[in-house]
Amino acid sequence: MVKAAVLRAPDEPLELCEIVLPDPGPGQVRVRLQAAGVCHSDLSLATGKLKQPVPAVLGHEGAGTVIATGIGVTRVAVGDKVVLNWSPSCGLCWFCAHDEPYLCEHGDDAAREPYATLDDGTPVYAGLGTGTFAEETVVGERAVVRLPESVDLDLVAVLGCAVLTGAGAVFHTADVRAGQAVVVLGLGGIGLSVAQAARVRGAHPIIGIDTSAEKGLLAQAHGVTDFVPAGDDAAKKVRALTGGRGADHAFDCVGGSATTRAAWSAARRGGHVTVVGVGSLRDTVEFSSLELFWFGRTLHGCVYGSSDPDTDVPDLLDLADSGALDLAALRTATTDLTGINQAFDDLRRGHGVRTVVRLDGTPQ
Repeated sequence: MVKAAVLRAPDEPLELCEIVLPDPGPGQVRVRLQAAGVCHSDLSLATGKLKQPVPAVLGHEGAGTVIATGIGVTRVAVGDKVVLNWSPSCGLCWFCAHDEPYLCEHGDDAAREPYATLDDGTPVYAGLGTGTFAEETVVGERAVVRLPESVDLDLVAVLGCAVLTGAGAVFHTADVRAGQAVVVLGLGGIGLSVAQAARVRGAHPIIGIDTSAEKGLLAQAHGVTDFVPAGDDAAKKVRALTGGRGADHAFDCVGGSATTRAAWSAARRGGHVTVVGVGSLRDTVEFSSLELFWFGRTLHGCVYGSSDPDTDVPDLLDLADSGALDLAALRTATTDLTGINQAFDDLRRGHGVRTVVRLDGTPQ
C-alpha cells in the first residue's frame, strides 16, 4: 500500500488515502518519489479545466529513486536517481522519427488507462501518466530520465516540467538570441525558467509582467531586468522599454485568451509570440485578418518546451552546476502530502512560485 493524494471528483479537495500499485510489468519501473513540484497544470486538472479521468493521483513534476524494474528494462536500474518525464516519446512514430519527441503520438497513452487501485479495487488513474503526489509510482521506462548520483532530488524535481518547459521555450521553440528583447507574461515556475534561460542566451531587456509584485521582485533577482505590473497599459510600458517597438519575443506563460492577446500586443512588428501556458478548450483567442497581415508577427504554440528530456536534462543540469540556472529559486515553499490542498490554494491566489512536496514526510 502506498500513501497518495487522490482526486475523487473534479473541483473537490484531494484526499489522502492508500492505493495499491502493481509490480512493474515489462518495460516499466517503480519509483520511490522524494519530491514533487505543484504545477498550475495540476490545478487545472483538479478543477476540470483540463480533462482528467477520476479517481486520480495528480502530480507530474517529480524525482525519486528506482526501486524495481520489469522485464526488458534497459534505460535504468534499481538504485538510479531519476526525474519523471510526463510526456515520454515512443521513439517510433512519425513525430519521433522527425526529431519532435514532444509531439509523440503516444506521449499521453499512460494517462488514459488506470495504473493502480484503491483498497476497495476501484481503478485509479495517474495524472498526466505519472502520479507524483504519492510515495511511489509505476511508469514506463521512457518516462524517467536517469540522473547523476550526486544530484539533490529536492531541487531537480522542478526539471520535470517547469524548467524543461520554460527553458526549452527559449532555447528551442523561440531560439532567443543575444541582444533580443524578451517579455515574459506570468512569473510562476515556467515564467521564471523562461527569464533565466533568456538571461543565459544574453537577451536584453528581459521584461516580466505579473499581477504579483512579490513575484516581480524574485524574478528581478533571477533574470528579469524590468518588472511591469499586469494591466491594460502593460504593452505600452513594454514598448517604452524597447525603443517604442515592443519585444522581439513575448512568452505567454499563463495560457488563455487574455494573456495571449497581451503577449501579442507586447511583441514588436515582426516579433514572435510563444504560448507556453495551457489554456482551456473553451477559451477562444481572436485575431483580425488585417492585424495578422499588418503586424507580421509569428504566433507559436509550445508543447513541453519543444524539448527532448533525454538530452535536455543533462544540459540543464550542467547550466545549474555552473550557476547559470538557479533551480532553488523556483522552490518558494515546501510541504508534505498533508499540505497539498494548501499548495493548490496558494496557486489560486498567485502566492509563491513553486511548492515542492516532500514525499518522505519531512518538510524543510
